[in-house]
Amino acid sequence: MNFEGSTRPARPKLFLPSARGAVITGVLAAVALGGALWLRYAVIQNSEIGVACEAGEESFLCTLRLAAILLFARGVFGWVALIAALIQLWRPNSLCFGIGAVFALLGLVLYNTRVAALALPLLALSLARPAPANR
Repeated sequence: MNFEGSTRPARPKLFLPSARGAVITGVLAAVALGGALWLRYAVIQNSEIGVACEAGEESFLCTLRLAAILLFARGVFGWVALIAALIQLWRPNSLCFGIGAVFALLGLVLYNTRVAALALPLLALSLARPAPANR
């Protein structure tokens, strides 16, 4: 109650992932970050693997390297992160938050820095949004 005798309207509950969702998102983000760092520094930028793949070697690492190069050349990591962040900002849920965080980290490490960097503050801003009423 305030001094006039009326009660304040209740503040809307802000979106926060559940404890389980936060742990799962954190683990997936850590795995994505570690995998992206390994992919960038041990596979893509490794000159010995690059020369072998360009010479025509057909291995899993060469296929993985080519797939990663094709994905980041088209900006897939950054754009997926941005789309997930915009959906998360519009209608907050744990799935979009996790997808946005994972792809933003992949994009930051794998050369999609501009779009992925835009997705991260949008994800942070989505934590200030009211939670959906029909949870």
